[in-house]
Amino acid sequence: MAGRIFYGFAVSVDGYIASAQPGEIGLPVPEEPLHRHFNVMQERTVLNLYGRSMYEIMSYWDAPPAESPPYEQEYARAWQSTPKVVISTTLERVGPNARLVKTDVERSVRQLKTETNGDIEVNGAKLAASLVRWGLVDEFRLYVMPVVLGGGKPYFEAGLQLELTPLGVESLPQECTLLRFRPKAK
Repeated sequence: MAGRIFYGFAVSVDGYIASAQPGEIGLPVPEEPLHRHFNVMQERTVLNLYGRSMYEIMSYWDAPPAESPPYEQEYARAWQSTPKVVISTTLERVGPNARLVKTDVERSVRQLKTETNGDIEVNGAKLAASLVRWGLVDEFRLYVMPVVLGGGKPYFEAGLQLELTPLGVESLPQECTLLRFRPKAK
């Protein structure tokens, strides 16, 4: 038994997951067909790893508005049922179906990977960068959106050098292209 950690995120053609403008993502919001793809991905995920910032953003799904469309309600149910581990030195508590890790992050994630059977998604660029440096990410999933942001928060940490092996390309709704890679074995 061993989990597989993947890092998946929507990204601009020039490699950014958020624009340089504070509080502005700059990427298209997933419409129903693309959102349903993410619903399936969340349903297949057995554990989510979050950094503080991304967890605070995603906690929206603990109680989305009742008038949300059915596909968003489906995502919310999948997200709520998936266990979450939040890595943060500043949070004092986390919400339902989540637990907090404040220290010894590398050891904790290695243990989770060993004890988990299935896909583990890492969420948050800063946390993902640490896991990449520790050699814990098994797959990268770049959901390339047809926009150029010209700067912002990069998918890959600045200065990081990796050799990757392509795993596949998939055309998705909303002119999104999924690029999948794994780190080359050393």
